[in-house]
Amino acid sequence: MSDESLITLRRVGAALHRAGMISQETARQVLEQFDSHVDQELTGYETACALIDFGVAVSVHADDIDSIHDGYPTLLANAVTLAGGKVTVTGVRVIEGEGGLEAGRSDRLEFTRDGQLVSIPAEHFAEDYYDHQAACHAIAETTRSEDPRSWHYTDFARVPGNGYDSIMLLATPTQTAHLEERLRLTFH
Repeated sequence: MSDESLITLRRVGAALHRAGMISQETARQVLEQFDSHVDQELTGYETACALIDFGVAVSVHADDIDSIHDGYPTLLANAVTLAGGKVTVTGVRVIEGEGGLEAGRSDRLEFTRDGQLVSIPAEHFAEDYYDHQAACHAIAETTRSEDPRSWHYTDFARVPGNGYDSIMLLATPTQTAHLEERLRLTFH
């Protein structure tokens, strides 16, 4: 007998399917990958990360990456793919500001979106860590205005002192409301 109050991978898959975000086949395939773990209780962060496993979200990594110069292009390519490839993003680059990284360097994250330059302020403290606010803002630029879905920052109960990836969900307002109710997550 399962506890209906527990958030599990099985419950995440069912909520996404009921919201029309994934097919029953996709839910089944993901649950098969995790086999014996599908009914284990998830923390809020694990629930948010499960959205990535089901293919409806992308993650901005909180730990170190190889390089911001290589990381942002890959991150935006993943977001464009998840959004259906209807937007063309090219020339993703970090324009370095003056000074060192120790106190935070004021950079710019720039790319071309459907032929138009997008320029986002980014503050970097190291060459191998994202500016999460800039990255999330850039991800939000990977959908078309006529798409009923938009990117939403996923929030959950946090443990002070822990680092968390930023999880960005692509969904309609109706879908986010459904997921907030079913999965105890908040979307901004």
